[in-house]
Amino acid sequence: MKIEVKHYPAARADASVRDDYFGTEVADPYRWLETSGSEETRTWIKEENAVTEDYLSQIPFREAIRRRLTELFDYPKYGLPERHGPYTVFFENDGLRAQSVCYIRREPGGEKKVLLDPNTFSSDGTAALMSFTVSRDNRYAAYGVSSAGSDWQQIRIVDLDSRQVLPDVVGRVKFSEAVWADGGFYYSRYDEPEAAGEFSAANACQKVCFHRVGTSQAEDERVFEDPKHPLRYFTPYVSRDGEYLFVLASEGTSGTEVYCRRRGEEEFRVLFPGFRYDYLPVECENGRLLMLTNADAPMFRLTVTDLTAKNPVAADLIPASDRLLERVSVSCGRIFAMYLRDASSEVRVFDREGRFLHALALPAVGTVTGFGGGPDDPTTFYSFVSFNSPPVIFEYYPDTGASTLFRKSATNFDPDDFVVEQRFFESKDKTRIPMFVCYRKGLRRNGKNLAHLSGYGGFDISRTPAFSPADVLLMEQGGVYASVNLRGGGEYGEAWHRAGMLSEKQNVFDDFMAAADFLIAEGYTGPGKIAASGGSNGGLLVGACLVQRPDLYTVVFPRVGVLDMLRYHKFTVGWGWVVEYGSSDNAEQFAYLLRYSPLHNIRQGVRYPSVLVMTADHDDRVVPAHSFKFAATLQAAQGGPNPVLIRIDDRAGHGAGKPTGKMIDEWTDMYAFMFHETETPFITRK
Repeated sequence: MKIEVKHYPAARADASVRDDYFGTEVADPYRWLETSGSEETRTWIKEENAVTEDYLSQIPFREAIRRRLTELFDYPKYGLPERHGPYTVFFENDGLRAQSVCYIRREPGGEKKVLLDPNTFSSDGTAALMSFTVSRDNRYAAYGVSSAGSDWQQIRIVDLDSRQVLPDVVGRVKFSEAVWADGGFYYSRYDEPEAAGEFSAANACQKVCFHRVGTSQAEDERVFEDPKHPLRYFTPYVSRDGEYLFVLASEGTSGTEVYCRRRGEEEFRVLFPGFRYDYLPVECENGRLLMLTNADAPMFRLTVTDLTAKNPVAADLIPASDRLLERVSVSCGRIFAMYLRDASSEVRVFDREGRFLHALALPAVGTVTGFGGGPDDPTTFYSFVSFNSPPVIFEYYPDTGASTLFRKSATNFDPDDFVVEQRFFESKDKTRIPMFVCYRKGLRRNGKNLAHLSGYGGFDISRTPAFSPADVLLMEQGGVYASVNLRGGGEYGEAWHRAGMLSEKQNVFDDFMAAADFLIAEGYTGPGKIAASGGSNGGLLVGACLVQRPDLYTVVFPRVGVLDMLRYHKFTVGWGWVVEYGSSDNAEQFAYLLRYSPLHNIRQGVRYPSVLVMTADHDDRVVPAHSFKFAATLQAAQGGPNPVLIRIDDRAGHGAGKPTGKMIDEWTDMYAFMFHETETPFITRK
């Protein structure tokens, strides 16, 4: 069934808007779309959404997809239990609730009671709990609430015994949680922005403050700030015994400098200088600091530092190995080291002195998180997830080293119906790249299957196995879901990360394009059957691949993408990505940014694939102007018959905290568009 776009909304192209970058003039005719609150932009948004909805509404199986997705999303979702003195706290969603509910139970054997229900925080389910931390005396919990998907949060306090919310309100918090100390908590905040720039203006001068329970935020003490360096993040951390306060400073998304102050001291001292390496505190008590770091260890190591020494020196507790030491937790008198080997979890257990005890037996290829708790807790909990199964929670017993099943979600599909395999292929420069390929048993590799290829490739972030009901729908229909581990991520340590950042960013795009070629060569899919998607930095990924190889993909979904590489650093916290991408304010970096910037490499008259750009009005991390300008430019340039649409969600942000209903709506539109544009029949289940 052929559907035609009747017309695209008129988008004024202002030829007078041009910038000079070191002698190179660059046009920016749709810059007016950066002003999201203007009447002209609001009208354009309304008309674009109307065109998109008109197109999608004509896809005959759209509602059948929605029905099946609703069924697949309707399963119980369990969070990891946390013990806090006499209480156990946990999150649950019985199926299709917009947000998971926070429950509390007094042990032993107390009744489960609602502590916080974010579904009551707003009428449309778009208010979400973004952080939850418990005070040292187990009396209070501080929780951060985000509205409509924004990164801005308010921190509130609830009494664990009475379950009553205190009047304290701590606002203008971003990228921070409450870090408890005696009598209150530390947190990081920004000053009040002007109303017009709340979701787009650059955020600067973050500072660490201390809030005392029962007081007004106006009385909060400013503990740490650095006006000479306004473009830095500052994150507090407190030792378990409250003796030391640390502040982790960062100039972007990687590289930290660590400051330290002992109780009674006024001034902070630099404990680990630089920004060249990453330092992450794991535990500190009695002056013994455990730190996860990649200093002189690209695959990371766990160090121990005696802070009471005159000249503290970090020594290895768990040395670096040939696999990535991704996370470390300390509880139950054990050290739990969570490694990645070829992008899949391995867990090794050590005693407190770093002596290896045993490795955990895991069910399959997947991702492990958890092992939280106190030093004297009798057991701890962890979660295991893979592409074909929702998270399963296990309880670990340190005395025996055994794990027992604690919670497993009932689903309305059989995980054993699907295959998860890992394949390796060569990129353009012969680098070996891993990719997870998932499909229903019995798949014929005949080159005719719909394939959904997804990637990220940046910011030292590892893409490990994860579960999505939408992937199950695709596999049920005989499609292939492929998740590729690109350079720029963290899967193989800092060297892998650096091979896909700054001037090496083209490697990431080459890896992704090679992944598509591999899927075709191996018969998993064929020409005309590949859909590519990525969000945020992954939106940059698919946007760049779209303009570099428009023939390779049939459908492309740039979601909340960084698409204007010359101006991204001028909005919200975009300045923090300069360490990853570079900046157009630098002549050398401008040159390579211009070479791959998706917005600036759209060519007039090229036959581009079918594109559905996706963004949201409250995205204050990657502002929607990226997507607005990209869509308007691509619509004007399209030289073929394929649609170029943009879907602009309302009361939604970059993705965190998105309610279940909005996720179902989003995946419905993606898969309806994907199946239709690849001419793949959708088989309605009976």
